[in-house]
Amino acid sequence: MRIPFNKPYMTGRELEYIAEAHASGHLSGDGLFTKRCNQWLEARLGAKRALLTHSCTAALEMAALLLDLAPGDEVIMPSFTFVSTANAFALRGAVPVFVDVRADTFNIDETLIEAAVTPRTKAICAVHYAGVGCDMDAIMAVAERHRLFVVEDAAQGVLSSYKGRPLGSIGHLAALSFHETKNVISGEGGALLINDDQFVDRAEIIREKGTNRSKFFRGQVDKYTWVDLGSSYLPGEIVAAFLWAQLEEADRITRERLAIWETYHRALEEPERDGLLRRPIVPEGCVHNAHMYYVILPSLAIRSGVIEYMKQQDIHPIFHYIPLHDAPAGKRYARSIGDLPVTRRVSDTLLRLPLWLPDLDAHRVIATLQDALRAHRQA
Repeated sequence: MRIPFNKPYMTGRELEYIAEAHASGHLSGDGLFTKRCNQWLEARLGAKRALLTHSCTAALEMAALLLDLAPGDEVIMPSFTFVSTANAFALRGAVPVFVDVRADTFNIDETLIEAAVTPRTKAICAVHYAGVGCDMDAIMAVAERHRLFVVEDAAQGVLSSYKGRPLGSIGHLAALSFHETKNVISGEGGALLINDDQFVDRAEIIREKGTNRSKFFRGQVDKYTWVDLGSSYLPGEIVAAFLWAQLEEADRITRERLAIWETYHRALEEPERDGLLRRPIVPEGCVHNAHMYYVILPSLAIRSGVIEYMKQQDIHPIFHYIPLHDAPAGKRYARSIGDLPVTRRVSDTLLRLPLWLPDLDAHRVIATLQDALRAHRQA
């Protein structure tokens, strides 16, 4: 049987809640299910305010608006990330400034950030790769010294933590993803987490097309009008109903994904000792959510061969990000500090294995990967 890289997981109550939303007659944003999801995120992640959005990209764009980024401002971030991380800031005319990632976690190398700070620097964007937290103590210390804002791109980090603090609760702002490839999903979807009081009121306005519509519905103003920049960042209530079914089961989903992650990790210890691959590294103080399981292979050629071999067996692992600083738009809208050798090496050698619920045959994936590695060792 074919094993795809990802299969969207259903808890079993999605259609029930969608029917409930339909019956309520409220299908646009900020209905009952949206409010439930916002409250869950605030309670579980410790944010001062959580606002569902139609994507993580939208949440990042809201963060860029909240920071009042202007043309020429700079935002320090890794190049090893999804394009939305950079696009959100470039859309405001800001310049993404790429620094290299750490060799262990592939998160932004916190020791390189301070040297990248200039008088134009406005913020740092920390991307928590694979749901493993960046060194947020060091990042927040740099931000405090230079009076910078910190945005956490926690797209992959729901229910992960750093030194006991949920990812998304540490920086001034954070963005989450509920895309179908994530642990907890709504098809497309995201959320903005606000941890600094100064942004709470304005975030509502930006999310509602730049109007004070939310205050109007709460009876705080007798009419609503255009008061700021903004756009339509709300998800519909059917999307929120789907998400609520997932959030109810988020702890169980995480436990079951962790079990698969551990199965991979134990089984691949011996190939790692034999020098065939490198397993993920989770630093002390970081609790991850099993968003992904990846291995690092010795070369691009070996990775390409392993992918082809496994696909012939109907198993579909995939690689990940192409460095943004090498992309045409990255060269046009951004700049990088140095050649970013770790980023380049990881991009060439990282291989993600299928990880989804409920019936993934992890043992077959492992056996096929090992066969592929042995074949290439003998070649």
